[in-house]
Order: sequence, then structure tokens, then C-alpha cells
Amino acid sequence: MYTVMGITGQVGGATARALLNDGRKVRGIVRDRARAAHWEAQGVELAVADSRETAALEAAFRDTEGVFVMIPANFAPSPGFPEPREIVAALRQALGAARPPKAVYLSSVGAQHPTGLGLITQLHILEQELGALPIPGAFIRAAWFLENFQWDIASARERGEIASFLDPLDREFPMVATEDIGHLAAEILQQEWTGNRYPELEGPRRYSAVDAAASFSRFLDRPVQAVTVPRETWAALFESQGMAPDRTAPRIEMLDGFNSGWIDFDPQAAEHHRGRHTLEDVLRSVLK
Repeated sequence: MYTVMGITGQVGGATARALLNDGRKVRGIVRDRARAAHWEAQGVELAVADSRETAALEAAFRDTEGVFVMIPANFAPSPGFPEPREIVAALRQALGAARPPKAVYLSSVGAQHPTGLGLITQLHILEQELGALPIPGAFIRAAWFLENFQWDIASARERGEIASFLDPLDREFPMVATEDIGHLAAEILQQEWTGNRYPELEGPRRYSAVDAAASFSRFLDRPVQAVTVPRETWAALFESQGMAPDRTAPRIEMLDGFNSGWIDFDPQAAEHHRGRHTLEDVLRSVLK
């Protein structure tokens, strides 16, 4: 039995599918049992717990061969990151009490840095706090999700353009499909090791905004171009989308980190993996 957090999302779902395909039993942690009915129909045992409910998390982490742990995405945390700190504290207490044989964590490219990460600071906190547990841990530092391009489908179809915060437009960045993250997480969960590991993961190649526009052009059978979103407009744009003025800074700092090259893989990393799903594979799937 392996316990998987985030099973109703992309990465957790991919991890659960990979484990099931390997013939393993899965326990999925959910907040709403109704949303996971299709998993229950596949034989997944469901454990209802919020990411802050220490007792419920501890119960879900017990009697298992390993756990996959992730924190919910928060694109507008309060200053000082109190929300993710609270979640990580609950996870640390639950894992410390349950003492599963091993844990695989979803982290991020760049999380080795203590500063200049913006939103990725949340994963640095996760690595620092949960890496101190007396449990073998593997922190998967995943690249930029290729699935992020799904938010460009409407503008590509309607206006023939995709807006890019990554700059310059022709610069190739490390990216990866969430399905590949799940496959690696399931693979590592079935391994044995001691101490902490920091496997890095990107796709079979790096991609630029120009590459994405070209792929959209082929799939939509119409010209699509990438357009840079001017940095000086970012804060106002995020506020127009509903983000509080005092919460735009982490997102901007993260994007600056990618564009400057600060947020990248650790050149001293002992493990570097490549997935098999391409940008075209992901776009083909999301466009369906």
C-alpha cells in the first residue's frame, strides 16, 4: 500500500495511475470523497483529510510502504508564506508520528536556493522542514509544467497569439509533463535508499514560447505567435485577475528568477532524469 496526496490533481493522479499500473495498492488522501469516486471504483482506498489536519494525515500515512507528499498550489500567499508554513508544519508532525518507511515529495527546480525564488520559496520551506525528518526522503525538483500552456488555448484559437512571461521568447527553458513526474514518483517509491535524495526532472528537451506557438499553429491549423507580456504591466495585470496588491511580488520574483537563469537545476545534483512526454504530447492531450 502506498499513500498518495493530491490524487484528484495532475501530479498526484499521475503518481496513483503509475502505481496502479505496476500492480500496487494505493490509498489516496482527498478532501472530498465524492470528487474521487472514480478512484474508489478502481480499487483505491480513500482517506479524507485536509492538508492541515495532523491527526487525519497521520492516520493516512500509517501502515503504508511509502508516501507521496505535496502541498496545494498557492499562487498568492500572504507575505511571509504563513499558509504553506502551516501546512508543512502539519505534515512534519504527521509524518514524524506515523514514520512511514520512506517519502517522495513534489518540489521544484531551483528549490535549492534560499532566496530569489518567489512562489518556489514554498518548496524550499518544504525541503528544509521535511528533509529534517528521520525518514528516507526524495524531493523531486520538477521543471516548469508543460500543462501550463493549457491556459493559452483560448487566446491561441481566438486571437492567434499566446502571451509569454518567459523572456526572451526564443529562450529554451526546462519543462516537464506532469505524467512524467508521476511516473518518476512511483518509480522512486518502489526503491530503497537512505537519507535524502534530490532527483531533478525535465522533459526530453527544453522549450521556448516560440516552440509553443509553433506547436499551437500545427494543432489549430492557423498562425499563432508568441507575444511578450511587458514586465512593467505584470503587477497591474495580476491585480486585474483578482490578486491582492500585496501578494503579486512572489509571482513576479519567480518569473524574474526564471528569466535571469537563477531558477534552474543544481549543477552539482547527483540525479538528473528526463521524462518521455514532449510538448506536442501534452498539447495534443489538453486540446482534446
